[in-house]
Amino acid sequence: MILKWIFDRVVSLLGLLILWPVLVVVAILIRVKMPGGPVLFVQKRVGKDGKLFACHKFRTMRVDHNGSTVSVAGDSRITPLGAKLRHYKLDELPGLWDVFIGKMSFVGPRPDVPGYADKLMGDDRDVLKLRPGITGPATLKYRLEDEYLANARELVVNLNHNDNVSFDAMSDQEVAIWYNDNVIYPDKVRLNCYYYRHYSFVKDIQMILCTVLGRKMKYAGEEI
Repeated sequence: MILKWIFDRVVSLLGLLILWPVLVVVAILIRVKMPGGPVLFVQKRVGKDGKLFACHKFRTMRVDHNGSTVSVAGDSRITPLGAKLRHYKLDELPGLWDVFIGKMSFVGPRPDVPGYADKLMGDDRDVLKLRPGITGPATLKYRLEDEYLANARELVVNLNHNDNVSFDAMSDQEVAIWYNDNVIYPDKVRLNCYYYRHYSFVKDIQMILCTVLGRKMKYAGEEI
């Protein structure tokens, strides 16, 4: 994967040099529209080989929020500006720095918070052999995940599951968390393991282009 390593360093540096005006504008907007907190959201995430690293994103939530790491569209913790940044993926731009210093890659599994990656078992732990990515097959498939999870209550109706789960007694947020943990996350692991075992630099470039252009592509026998 030496070509991938070189590509990540060169393109992330070019991205930082070219997009710095956008980074500055977004930072100013956050200062003006979301005062009282930092511009950047820095959180420990699980990286390559299970090692923790500081992941950088633009802040999209209120400073005084608390609760689940799973968010849905319309979540009261997300500010109006934050919702726009998330929808157009502008909150991910500081990740260019994480790519440049070698903590992340352009393409790979999204970096998980501790508590998810720790539960990976058997061959699924192949995911931890990869550097986390800004985009990737699972990211493309669930590119608007928070908006998708906003309909979690409708989605669980069509599921055939054997768990004794009473969704009627759960809040919308709890249903979204259940759906993420039991449906979306295992599917992401499946896609990321496929990526590890069938790596292709050409597919990396295609995923980056599809991310930038908002297009879909064929991958692992499905459209993502």
